[in-house]
Amino acid sequence: MPLCPGTPTPAHSTVTETHVITTTGLTKVYRSRGREVTALDGVDLHVREGEVYGVIGQSGAGKSSLIRCVNLLERPTSGTVTVAGQDLTALAGRGPRAGKELRQARSRIGMVFQHFNLLSSRTVQDNVELPLEILGKSGKERSRKALELLDLVGLADKAGAYPAQLSGGQKQRVGIARALAGDPKVLLSDEATSALDPETTRSILALLRDLNRQLGLTVLLITHEMDVVKSVCDSAALMENGRIVESGTVSELLATPGSELAAALFPLDGEASGEDRTVVDVTFQGESATQPVISQLARTYNIDISILGAAIDTVGGLQVGRMRIELPGRYEDNVVPIGFLREQGLQIDVLGHESVLVKEGAK
Repeated sequence: MPLCPGTPTPAHSTVTETHVITTTGLTKVYRSRGREVTALDGVDLHVREGEVYGVIGQSGAGKSSLIRCVNLLERPTSGTVTVAGQDLTALAGRGPRAGKELRQARSRIGMVFQHFNLLSSRTVQDNVELPLEILGKSGKERSRKALELLDLVGLADKAGAYPAQLSGGQKQRVGIARALAGDPKVLLSDEATSALDPETTRSILALLRDLNRQLGLTVLLITHEMDVVKSVCDSAALMENGRIVESGTVSELLATPGSELAAALFPLDGEASGEDRTVVDVTFQGESATQPVISQLARTYNIDISILGAAIDTVGGLQVGRMRIELPGRYEDNVVPIGFLREQGLQIDVLGHESVLVKEGAK
């Protein structure tokens, strides 16, 4: 069944799938000067092994608090965080043993920051070696690993350079190499491309996708840019006011009537249906994106169809198109043509007919 918008839902609910990151009832309340601000309000998140999962939302939605709670840089007020089968919140005690176990668990979680956080007094290689120093690795082992990682991110020739000599994109590549130093199973990215120009952003996203595939990394990324979700994400969640209001795989979201995320991926202009017109959003995926379905509809039912807007793009490696069309007459007059479109395996949203969206979404 398609996901219902406005309802918190896991990316997948199949019990046989492995979730590498799970948060349950995650709440974070900040207290300052006698005032409380709830940044996270009962967040349930499920990220499957080996996927790139994007969390998107406006500033203040709670995205950064969420990712910082996932590796316990921020301690949740309540709820649990499990990463790679380990309950991190159970390790958040004050004792020395709990602290050591938490540090060990964090070493298996890589973190990439928006503003790079490189040490200006250290060379590129030394910056990458820093986590290995903390882990107590020998100088020879640190050097070998750092050079190997710099080669992986395309900066083998910059090992002896300093951060000030690098471009923004190169600095972020160093940050990614450093995040991989501990051979993590999970890579967290907190707005890692928001300070970069569009071309550099594309190259960094392509690198993250390559690392996801080559190393089997599970990537959780925070962003406010819909193009990031469109470019690399297998699944996504929309956050508002500290809650996840919609989530699922990208293909599920695109097939969900009334999905806010799907509409944001393919924004189209046009008014809602009225007494003399029916406005329909048609979503095409895979092979259907190249089929002449609209012209077939016009010929079969001998109706004039106005195209109000259209877009086609590749989302998560899948060719997807979205078209807004106008059919003459009320919705009740167009039930059969709309049924024809649905029979072709297309997702249909009728603008201005909430009852229709609920009914079709339940089928």
